[in-house]
Amino acid sequence: KSESDGSTSPFKIPAREDLPTFEIEDVRTHCSPGDVYVTYQHGVYDVSEWADIHPGGTARLMLAAGKAIDPFWALYAQHMTPEVHEILERYRVGNVVLDEEALELLDASDPFSSDPPRHPSLLVRSPKPFNAETPPALLSDYLTESEVFYVRNHLPVPLIDPEEYILTVQGDGLPDITFTLDDLKSLFDKHTVTATVQCAGNRRNDITAVKPVRGGEWDIGAISNATWSGARLKDVLDFLDAGISFPKYQHVSFEGLDTDGTRSYGASIPLHKALDVYGDVILAYEMNGKTLPRDHGYPVRALVPGTIGARSVKWLGNIYVGKEESESHWQRNDYRSFSPNIDWDTVDFKSAPSMQDFPVQSAITFPCNNDVVHLSDEYVTVKGYAWAGGGREIIRVDVTPDNGKSWLTAELLERDDEESEKRFAENPSRRD
Repeated sequence: KSESDGSTSPFKIPAREDLPTFEIEDVRTHCSPGDVYVTYQHGVYDVSEWADIHPGGTARLMLAAGKAIDPFWALYAQHMTPEVHEILERYRVGNVVLDEEALELLDASDPFSSDPPRHPSLLVRSPKPFNAETPPALLSDYLTESEVFYVRNHLPVPLIDPEEYILTVQGDGLPDITFTLDDLKSLFDKHTVTATVQCAGNRRNDITAVKPVRGGEWDIGAISNATWSGARLKDVLDFLDAGISFPKYQHVSFEGLDTDGTRSYGASIPLHKALDVYGDVILAYEMNGKTLPRDHGYPVRALVPGTIGARSVKWLGNIYVGKEESESHWQRNDYRSFSPNIDWDTVDFKSAPSMQDFPVQSAITFPCNNDVVHLSDEYVTVKGYAWAGGGREIIRVDVTPDNGKSWLTAELLERDDEESEKRFAENPSRRD
């Protein structure tokens, strides 16, 4: 984050001494559909003509009218390209005075200003929206402490009063029913499950090392394991006593209470996953035996074990049962997998199904990448994690110390016979 302009962008706009200087109060007067000024870093821009042609719609553009667009652009990665910054610079009309008072005004309009404090050991990949990894050294522990559990937010963290919290459950031809937090705790048995949550982009940096791809930076720490408690989704749906079954109903959609001002985060899972008594889908209100932290969905989140983390919607406000999957941008136009010859200019999101279950995943957490291993050591111990989605079990982990010439079978450190998430420690290997 730049101390001079409050921006978190990797792109820095040029100095323009040939343009006039504006006070932030002057910029704020340009906030009507035909007269829209915004600031970006230390520049002032007249984007009035974009009010009717902005890809996100007029309402979304007007959220930033007379304000800084930095925090809004941070919400959507498509802004973070040289081409977009070049287009914006064409509309520059001046520079903004960013003294202490002006920065306070900008902070007041920042939608991320009420985000919670975070543990300093988290490896921050994006401050707005906040995305951070669990340090590799802590991933060798079976359970991840809540304070250092990886964080993947798409939007600002909402402030929710638990006394006013309402969860609405509805669907095609179904009666609407609402639950308070106390209802979820008193009407349904508390179910506890130990489950790993992993971002679909975990280890993207390893892919980028082979071929650059678009998306947030992630090393091996966008994965963590915790114990979750809450009401089974199946029990909540059965409570409707509406005979919810396939093929009349095929998807269960979740909508969060986090918003960018015009839309909320959402996702969906297949109905069979929601109704499977062994699927362990819960509406969680506890994490590691304590109240759910704000960054992880307080007061209630969906928890969908074995499925990409994007489907475990946080700050859950609405559940909808229907024949179609969620209409959310993050369900229809994101989190899908394509062949290497497809890029953002040629992608057709309808041509691929939404990602749900995860394939097998493993990584070495000790030694860490670029660590120095002393040659005087006769043995090197290697630790890591292995995990598979969809309820599949890890049966073996093989480790090579010499780029595939030879292999050693790791020791699996199981929590108990019922858990499929495993850590591994290679049998100490003699150096050659």
